[in-house]
Amino acid sequence: MGSPTNRILAVLELLQAHGQLAGTEIARRLGVDRRTVRRYIVALEEMGIPVTAERGAGGGYALVAGFKLPPMLFTDDEALALSLGLHAASALGLGDPGGHSAGLASARSKLERVMPADLKRRLRAADETMQLDLPASGPPAESQVLATLSAAAQAQRTVHVTYEAADKSRTARDLDPYGLAFRGGCWYVVGHCHLRKGPRTFRVDRIATTTRTTRTFERPANFDTLAAISTAIATLPRAHQAEVLLHTDLATAKKQIFATLGTLEEVEGGVLLHSQTDDLPWLARELARLPFGFAVRQPDALRAAIHTHSERLRRAAAPPRRPRQRPSL
Repeated sequence: MGSPTNRILAVLELLQAHGQLAGTEIARRLGVDRRTVRRYIVALEEMGIPVTAERGAGGGYALVAGFKLPPMLFTDDEALALSLGLHAASALGLGDPGGHSAGLASARSKLERVMPADLKRRLRAADETMQLDLPASGPPAESQVLATLSAAAQAQRTVHVTYEAADKSRTARDLDPYGLAFRGGCWYVVGHCHLRKGPRTFRVDRIATTTRTTRTFERPANFDTLAAISTAIATLPRAHQAEVLLHTDLATAKKQIFATLGTLEEVEGGVLLHSQTDDLPWLARELARLPFGFAVRQPDALRAAIHTHSERLRRAAAPPRRPRQRPSL
């Protein structure tokens, strides 16, 4: 359930949804004891939310009759932003480890309960008729892990994480999180890894546990999280290492080469692309789409893949062959 604040709000949610609940039932749903429930009730009352308590077998806690949270008023633009934001959150893999989006559903439910009827209709209309063409999301990142990493990055505080690699092996390490970003369907966190003693990038959905420590760090000035993650992905060891001289300037190359294809180096005569791939035919197709010339420095297998691709294009562009007519008798 997360922090005590989240549990206090969860008590309010339960009382709004069920009218009256016994303390034992609230404790069971939140996974706490009855004494803790009483503390949450006191906290709600200190926030100005009136709660009644009835003793006995049929008693329990309930909001004072007639109490409702004041309606939230939004402009049309704000209502549209809320609807699109919830859509986008779902597409960006914000959910529970099991693939459910309970947090998103709860957020929508809370909003709708305190919205005027007309605004609620507009929000549902946008939800039912609008779609977002966002990249397909990979495994969902646990919202609590995202929240902890984000807060630690903002406060520049070291976290202790347990990370599960692709081969299912687990390692524990301290990490100075510089920032998080969503790229290619997955959430990543980049920072200084104390175990490897250098900058590292981690998939958030593979972080099993995360705990904030009391140690602080200093984030590098003007740190570009997306650029760091793109470079990390582009330089992952692959089966083939390629070098291609692009006959253009660096600014133009950056516009045409997406960051995860490789790194760019300005050299005499153009821009050198350093790329690593497991699929040379794919790299050949990516190079063929470029609007400027290039020359392959290595490997020879990439030259062969480009030749194969050009032959396929040549055959596709050739005019259809007319059937030979038989001579008339």
